[in-house]
Amino acid sequence: MNPNKKILIAGASIAGPALAYWLQRYGFEVTVVERAPAPRYGGQNIDVKGAGRQVAVKMGLEEAIKAANTGEVGVQFVNEDNEVEASFPKDNPNGLTSELEILRGDLVQILYNATKEAVRYQFGTHIVGLSEQAEAVRVTLADGRTEAYDLVVAADGLRSATRQLMFGDEPDIKFLGLYTCYLTIPRAGTDTDWARWYNAPDSRVLLLRPDNKGTTRASFNFLGDEDAYQHLSPDEQRQVLREKLAGAGWEAPRLLAALDDDPDLYFDAVSQVRAPRWTHGRYALLGDAGYCPSPITGMGTTLALVGAYVLAGELARHPEDHQQAFTAYEQRLRPFVEAAQELPPGTPALVYPSSRLGVAVLNKVAAVLASKPVAAISAWFNRPEREPDNNLQLPDYEHDAAYS
Repeated sequence: MNPNKKILIAGASIAGPALAYWLQRYGFEVTVVERAPAPRYGGQNIDVKGAGRQVAVKMGLEEAIKAANTGEVGVQFVNEDNEVEASFPKDNPNGLTSELEILRGDLVQILYNATKEAVRYQFGTHIVGLSEQAEAVRVTLADGRTEAYDLVVAADGLRSATRQLMFGDEPDIKFLGLYTCYLTIPRAGTDTDWARWYNAPDSRVLLLRPDNKGTTRASFNFLGDEDAYQHLSPDEQRQVLREKLAGAGWEAPRLLAALDDDPDLYFDAVSQVRAPRWTHGRYALLGDAGYCPSPITGMGTTLALVGAYVLAGELARHPEDHQQAFTAYEQRLRPFVEAAQELPPGTPALVYPSSRLGVAVLNKVAAVLASKPVAAISAWFNRPEREPDNNLQLPDYEHDAAYS
């Protein structure tokens, strides 16, 4: 193999730069294209855990991630009067907060800083045409430029346009019956280092989480039909959110006040990507573009980091035949991905009660789960060797693969 084999990656969020990090380390010539005009440093809390944390250690980035911790100490379920019904500190196995809790934008910046000197980034453009030929792929970008690459990887998220060019409608975008909105709001006196989860009647959830920027990261989620709110303009999205937030109580007025001012507002249908294959020819899918597990699982970042590590490692391990590398990538990673995508029965509807009685019952259940006896039992059942992401054996590609 030419050690400077040219690979194009679509997407400069987490999966794309992580893949670029490993590929350039193995001697590949890497280009990343990103539709946004610059790295996108917005976004909500994410976590790096299990096998994803192992990859971060291999990259030498664990300490940087720790230093950018959001400071969240756990999550509290609260009622409309902001009274705490249940508390799940960081070490509670039934909680939402992990040890490596970081803002999405901070991880993007860490990955970009670790790759920008050795990787060519092209911002403000995206792939609009792909023509696979015998020895290369002819790529057309939105700005009119064309160039040939040996391989092209789609890492541009759940709604990947590059995936559509590669695989058409073959991957299944599985809607989970839930819509979500993310936004950043000014910090208020009621905010602490605890995340606060509030259930409102009519199957609505508000979640406020601390960050390390002096603001608060908010999310608003509600159950809905698949076709109800797809393909809306930003103004139409905001109108839907106003209607859904109306009468929710608690801190809903803060979110309503921020709807028109937050440039990073995000609204989408919560979905998973189920693709029968992640590669064909000279194309490959990575991260959310290939196997988005949904935010419900908390595994998206880990899958992105691990997928990047495995894909790059297999390409380095099989220098003469990218098809062998692609086959090994799928075989090694698919059981891990399928386990990560599994959701408990009734999810997400179980934690989105429609009545006030249902909300009261859910808060009582949360209090039981947060209790010390139940937490101890859960810790036993959720000990590391039982975690699906810790059951993945990560190869030591750096010692196996010959690279300069």
